[in-house]
Amino acid sequence: QVQLVESGGGLVQAGGSLRLSCVASGRTFSSYTMGWFRQAPGKEREFVAAISWSGGYTYYADSAKGRFTISRDNPKNTVYLQMNSLKPEDTAVYYCARNGQEHSNYAYGLEKRYDTWGQGTQVTVSS
Repeated sequence: QVQLVESGGGLVQAGGSLRLSCVASGRTFSSYTMGWFRQAPGKEREFVAAISWSGGYTYYADSAKGRFTISRDNPKNTVYLQMNSLKPEDTAVYYCARNGQEHSNYAYGLEKRYDTWGQGTQVTVSS
């Protein structure tokens, strides 16, 4: 059973930066696209960014483009989300997730394509 554990969340002022990390257990991390999603209070969970299994392709929601960078270190079984120029509207619980199919980027922005989720890490951006 693969487990995902996020860390790096916290309280930051608007304009600041945070780097989220997600460590995966198991030996097949490098075969899967990984994604970051977020859920703000009273809102549905939404896609933020995804990265292909090799790291060769990255995808971003419009809200993240130019400010967030997703990356991965396969030998460390870790995916990162570097968040810069944070805004109060970025306040949410951030989740990492593993795509349900090996070597697939198909529909990377859809929650239902991901079958394993972390517990989430809170990011709060003050104005």
